Amino acid sequence: MNRQYVRAVLAVAVLVVSAGISTAQQAGFSTGQYNPIAFKEYDLPNGLHVILHEDHSAPVAATVVHYKVGSRDEDPTRSGFAHFFEHLMFESTDVIERGQIDKMINGSGGQLNAFTSQDETVYHFVVPSNQIRLALWVEAQRMRKLHIDQIGVETQRGVVKEERKNRYDNASYSGWLDKTFASLYEGTPYQWSTIGSAQHIDSAAIVEFQQFYDMYYQPNNAVLVVSGDFDEEIVRATIKEYFGGYPKGPEPRRPTFTGLKTLTADIRQSYDDPRAQLPAVFIGYRSMGQLDPDAYATELLDNILATGESSRMYRASVDSEQVAVQIQTSTFFNEHAGIFLLIGIASPGKDISAVEKSIDAQLARLTSGGITDAELQKAKNIKEAQFIGSRVGAYDKALALSNYYRFYGNTALINEELEKYMKVTTADINRVAKRIFEGKNRVVLTFNPVKG
Repeated sequence: MNRQYVRAVLAVAVLVVSAGISTAQQAGFSTGQYNPIAFKEYDLPNGLHVILHEDHSAPVAATVVHYKVGSRDEDPTRSGFAHFFEHLMFESTDVIERGQIDKMINGSGGQLNAFTSQDETVYHFVVPSNQIRLALWVEAQRMRKLHIDQIGVETQRGVVKEERKNRYDNASYSGWLDKTFASLYEGTPYQWSTIGSAQHIDSAAIVEFQQFYDMYYQPNNAVLVVSGDFDEEIVRATIKEYFGGYPKGPEPRRPTFTGLKTLTADIRQSYDDPRAQLPAVFIGYRSMGQLDPDAYATELLDNILATGESSRMYRASVDSEQVAVQIQTSTFFNEHAGIFLLIGIASPGKDISAVEKSIDAQLARLTSGGITDAELQKAKNIKEAQFIGSRVGAYDKALALSNYYRFYGNTALINEELEKYMKVTTADINRVAKRIFEGKNRVVLTFNPVKG
């Protein structure tokens, strides 16, 4: 399943199938055939799950460490901890000085990054093949030997507050995603977004960060993937040497999901926005979690509605009616629940109510008349190109392998999931459209420009 994250949720990719042919061939697809991605997996005695995928086509290797902790695992009065650790994990350890992790990896010719969602925190390195032991050593160091001290915490408090200010507080249409989560996920651990509250991070004590680290940053709460050009015997021995000495940690606390609050009417909110150039509407419908079998049809439905200039909503709202300059949709899947997002930016001089009316008309047409075979085939072609393109590089494959094990408990799904998309029928799409869009289970946020 193609997971989408907060930082990228506004960027809906438009992929042309013909442009994906060379990429498909690199990944092993050719005239409908796919060369499976081979992997081996095993557990260390301390519970760390390890997945190895060898590929000697390029002298590059990637590591992914996928911790089973996201913003949903936080105390509601201490939101933002998971994201805070995404930054703190680049501070010092017992033997690595502050500011040295980036220098070591970049100096070796590698790259590094991390991300947080409501369900996970994921770290990765991509390095030349001869530097794979360095990447594994750094990950092992910060798994259990991170220094959570005053200097590191205060440094990252400032970094996180600045990130929130630049990406959220001072951005156009500020807070629309936070407001959508709060309304549709009320009463659940998905109610707040990963960036969290600056006040919560400011007021937290060092001991609270240490407790969070000791609860969730344990080998038995992580998946380690190594993908690319490496020697299996050397990597297995290295993993045992670097990670094997850690004891199994305590069983992490997990939130309980008792169901979503029943909605009987639209939740509507309107805001004046001094930073906006054009009016905008953000419509969020409750959808299903990524483990629901209907998630595959939902992703294809997303492509049918608004991927490309020939999509339904683009042709109606932008080309024909000319009420919008931009129409986007996006499926936001969490493990236990989901949101189907529709975003419309009004054309100059047009009222935002006209954009909402146009979107609603297309949804009504969809639920009453369904889709065509041609639309479904196009959506499958787009999905195939997306799917193939996301499994070419060493990091891409490492991330996919970690996701399949983490969320589905089935690493082999990396070679089987595309077929699940291909088996979706028009009847499946029509049923799922009714499931999502019929009924009053949505939040509608409108933003109108004002002079500051």
